[in-house]
Amino acid sequence: MFSRILTYIIFYLFIFTSAKANFDVMARTAILQDFYSGEILYEKEPDRSIYPASMTKIMTSIIAFELIKSGDLSLEEKFIISEKAWRLSTAGYSSMFVMVGDNVSVENLLKGIIVASGNDACIALAEGIAGTEEEFAIMMTSKAKEIGMENTNFSNSSGINDPDNYSTVRDILIMSNYLIKTHPKFYEYFAEMEFTWDRTGGDPITQGNRNPLLYKNIGADGIKTGYLAVEKYSLASSIDKNGRRLIAVCSGFDTKKDRSKQSTKILTYGLTNFDLVKITESNKVISELDVWLGQKDKVGVYTKKDIFKTIKKARKNRLKVSVNYNGPVEAPIKKDQIIAKLKLVYEDELIGEFDLHANEEVKKLNVFSRLIKSLNYLIWGDV
Repeated sequence: MFSRILTYIIFYLFIFTSAKANFDVMARTAILQDFYSGEILYEKEPDRSIYPASMTKIMTSIIAFELIKSGDLSLEEKFIISEKAWRLSTAGYSSMFVMVGDNVSVENLLKGIIVASGNDACIALAEGIAGTEEEFAIMMTSKAKEIGMENTNFSNSSGINDPDNYSTVRDILIMSNYLIKTHPKFYEYFAEMEFTWDRTGGDPITQGNRNPLLYKNIGADGIKTGYLAVEKYSLASSIDKNGRRLIAVCSGFDTKKDRSKQSTKILTYGLTNFDLVKITESNKVISELDVWLGQKDKVGVYTKKDIFKTIKKARKNRLKVSVNYNGPVEAPIKKDQIIAKLKLVYEDELIGEFDLHANEEVKKLNVFSRLIKSLNYLIWGDV
């Protein structure tokens, strides 16, 4: 047996555009990620503590989505609006404009939260699910820790100013990723341009989505704005364009205009300065390896997940993808057995290593057949 390397893909990526060596955004803290590869393309103090403001509402929505998915809540279920929820709608905060005693469906509350950014809707949903907003905030923080938000604590459901309601743009990115991956159908709410609430005691109120990027032709489809006087303007945003998805989270913009312009800038930077390369497709055979003393001479190998890499366009690059194994692989081989490694080398540096699994079982030859095979190898060098 000896080590074998099959280099079966070589990508040459030439200069298409010049990356901005000193790229920056006018935010105190920011992060940009390629969704499919998971790679961070830009960051600026991503672990600095922030007040997430209305980006908190992403987790408020996630809690409801999880309960709907588990069958413990339905979109049609209705909650009674409390005086606490109503008072928030009269205090100058962004609101859905519910009234005390209204029976409002979960679906309308969710749209009131996601599209209209209604703080009153947040409290109504929180109280309906957990009894009190305080108990709901405990659920939010628990979920945050579960999905890897290590520097986050939620003390309320809406993101109104509270020193105990804090996070980081990295954690907001983790939360945004989780939402898009785990609840893709519900994520579509975040792309809705407007929401009409047929309120009690007045004409219906139609409010537009507060995400400014939805009104630009850049492929934006979510996710949530935020504002607090102590934090200024913030935005978690995502675009889905040309087979790519990028997610950016920025906080500390001085103005609404800066939030819109600079968020567009960071997402455009990701699109124009990087390429996404699909290396493998999950459960699809990418190569065949030699087998020793098996009933078959070859066995296919595959990865259990799609593998992507994000490659910078700014300079001439080379990405090598190779299959590495000690071969030929001796039978018997079990289906799904790890028998090789897929290695990614970029500019002579190992940037990824993934398990390769056998796509089928290969049984061992009987004693007589093994003897013949061994003799052939000794005489002719065949395997």
